[in-house]
Amino acid sequence: MADGKLPAGWTLEEIRDVSGDREAKALSADRAVTWLGHPAGSERIDAEIILGFHDLCLVKATDDDDWYMGGLNDDGSVNCWSAYSHFHEALRGL
Repeated sequence: MADGKLPAGWTLEEIRDVSGDREAKALSADRAVTWLGHPAGSERIDAEIILGFHDLCLVKATDDDDWYMGGLNDDGSVNCWSAYSHFHEALRGL
């Protein structure tokens, strides 16, 4: 596991199996995360968990149960554009 944590009840191997990405990794949540899908414009997300899948990420916010999909920027920040209510569904959406 890189610098981050995994969702409760999941191993990195299980995440890699479901996502199909053998290089998936847990990333540090200490980075800027922006939700671009907010109706009133972009909104900052306080991330609890961030998982990296090459240039894509799944982000679990600290204040809700949704998983946000987004892209990892060159500066390490994440811009999210879609949300999933279930982690398994988010993994399959990659």
